[in-house]
Amino acid sequence: MIQSFKIERMTSRPQFLAAAKGVSEARGAVVVQRLDRGDDRSVVRLGFTATRKVGNAVIRNRAKRRLREAARAMAPLLAVPGSDYVFVARAGTADRPWDRLLDDVKSALTRLATPRPAPRTAPTTSANAGQDS
Repeated sequence: MIQSFKIERMTSRPQFLAAAKGVSEARGAVVVQRLDRGDDRSVVRLGFTATRKVGNAVIRNRAKRRLREAARAMAPLLAVPGSDYVFVARAGTADRPWDRLLDDVKSALTRLATPRPAPRTAPTTSANAGQDS
């Protein structure tokens, strides 16, 4: 089922830095970061990046092109409206078989779309436990 929302590209560094503070999922050849903007707009913004660890400029650009195509195929199906997503290429992104790259993006987006349970905290002890008098 294709959801009806507008997809825009992220272009400024502050948008990327804000998305990095959200939740992320690493799957195979891609890391996907998601930030729930908390505004009333149903727009989904997508950003793509590759560090120099991925390879030279040619390989980085190839990796980002492949991520853009994978996101173009999967985001309308799995993205959450009102969110920013950053797709970060990893070392194998440029050479990953296409079907496996699509699976990586799909599983990361699916995991980010499902709410996570609250982290379990350690049992609390008395306030004075472990303190010297």
